[in-house]
Amino acid sequence: MDLDAVRTFVAVADAGQFQEAAADLSITQQAVSKRIAALEKDLGVRLFTRGARGARLTIDGQAFQPHARDLLQAEERAAASVRPGSRALRIDVIGRRLAPAGLLRGFHRAHPETALDVVTLFDADAAIAAVRSGTIDASFRAVTLPARRLPDDIEAARVHDEPIQLLTGPAHEFAAARAVTPARLAGHRIWMPGIVAGTEWAAYYDDLAAAFGLTIEVTGPDFGTEPLLDTIADSSLLATFVGDQTRLVWPADHDLRRIAVHDPTPVYPHSLIWRADNPHPALATLRTYLGSLRSGRCDAETWVPKWAR
Repeated sequence: MDLDAVRTFVAVADAGQFQEAAADLSITQQAVSKRIAALEKDLGVRLFTRGARGARLTIDGQAFQPHARDLLQAEERAAASVRPGSRALRIDVIGRRLAPAGLLRGFHRAHPETALDVVTLFDADAAIAAVRSGTIDASFRAVTLPARRLPDDIEAARVHDEPIQLLTGPAHEFAAARAVTPARLAGHRIWMPGIVAGTEWAAYYDDLAAAFGLTIEVTGPDFGTEPLLDTIADSSLLATFVGDQTRLVWPADHDLRRIAVHDPTPVYPHSLIWRADNPHPALATLRTYLGSLRSGRCDAETWVPKWAR
């Protein structure tokens, strides 16, 4: 259905005259008549009767009027859903259980008036391309510079350092420990089948393993979080790394243990990336909010790869 014709129908119905509707729409009266005639032909009914006092809705016109208004409102909602400045702020968080999703939940609590559209893109190149095209407004990523050079029109700021924890089952050697050092983990099997070569998290854990002489195994298919937790719970040898803000739920009889890693604390460096000329008004609000959360942790107490320093 031609929405311009529907819009013209509503204008005539409101004005009661073709001439006045033409003035409101900034088109000629002849154009109004052609649009109404085409709409009537499409619907197979008369919508108006013309008389000395102007245009009056027929019974069919009266029945069509509320639906015509609904169509125009739906058109506006559809356009607003993708129009920068009026659509929701669209942010990529990689995964909904991970720390960036938690940061956005906090932002929503602090700014409930800001509409958010949360998406998850797996590939960093796809996320950067989506930021450049304006499909999304920003993405949370670990920016692996200098290995990855961001385009000139893309900006990035490190916004959150997430401590890494060791996750073990109840029979593991470190199950009763309150904290371990990275050096103590050398020689122990750390299983992370979800690591995918070429991703930013693969780069992070490769550098972590190299820095402290760790063995991080990625063997076997990745069946997802729940099978990983099942395996860790039943093993006395395998452990895995998780972010301290990663949301995990497991059965009570798993008795899994989240153990802090200190001296130094490996932290995962989450950055926000955005296009420098992005016009969305809520993006600056998000950046200000994230800036207010930056931890005061001393760099000497933490470890990050060289590309994040």
